[in-house]
Amino acid sequence: MEHILELVHLKKYYGQTKAVEDVSFHVDAGEVVAIIGPSGAGKSTVLRCINRMIEPTGGSILFDGQDMAKLQKEKELKTARRKIGMIFQSFNLVYRLSVFQNVLHGRLGYMSAPNAVMGRYSEEDKHKAVQLLNMIGLKDMIYKKAGELSGGQKQRVGIARALMQDPTLLLCDEPIASLDPSSSRVIMNQIQEMAKTRNIACIVNLHQVDVAMAYADRIIGIHQGRIVFDDVPDKLTASMIETIYDAPIDKLTIGLEEGVALHA
Repeated sequence: MEHILELVHLKKYYGQTKAVEDVSFHVDAGEVVAIIGPSGAGKSTVLRCINRMIEPTGGSILFDGQDMAKLQKEKELKTARRKIGMIFQSFNLVYRLSVFQNVLHGRLGYMSAPNAVMGRYSEEDKHKAVQLLNMIGLKDMIYKKAGELSGGQKQRVGIARALMQDPTLLLCDEPIASLDPSSSRVIMNQIQEMAKTRNIACIVNLHQVDVAMAYADRIIGIHQGRIVFDDVPDKLTASMIETIYDAPIDKLTIGLEEGVALHA
């Protein structure tokens, strides 16, 4: 079976610092893969290399029949990025614009430069944006400025914007890091539902191990830029969590305070 995304020996160096070293894994359609690890382990670097927000030092990023790492022309990169949705920890919305306008920004990669600058969206795109906002429960806030929303609502706008791209791959970089537990559950439920119902391959960077175990089909643990665990949640043991985070589990604050059943 051909994977939606396959990383092969991905590397990212900053001078002598190895932020990511020899990372290889794949993601399939409809699969939710959670990447866990301490701050600075390389989780965000991996995601940002995939869509070339930062340049990889080496390795291959196989997506949609081509190696993203080898794309040099801006037009080729823009075309490839159309199918990669991104959800950010900091929401990355234009707060002075309406919710509706922010969601429509998901179509910019498909538009000509003049139409994008002038904001000339098709009626089909406008209708789709309304449908998505209705689906995520924000239709009544369509004309509100994005800056007036709560954190959970902003992240839902981010999800709708990503879905406007009709992505085959969704990258979520700490999507619940700044949200309360209730909003976090709403966001993770929606991410999981979108992956399953729309058959989207999804990678989610998380600090909360319990959330990763609850929502992911597979968990990847990264320590100092290297993968030290890649398996189903049931195989993630307490000792492996200590290896990933390089600390005794009773000293860690990684979302386990509600009591997650772990194997020894």
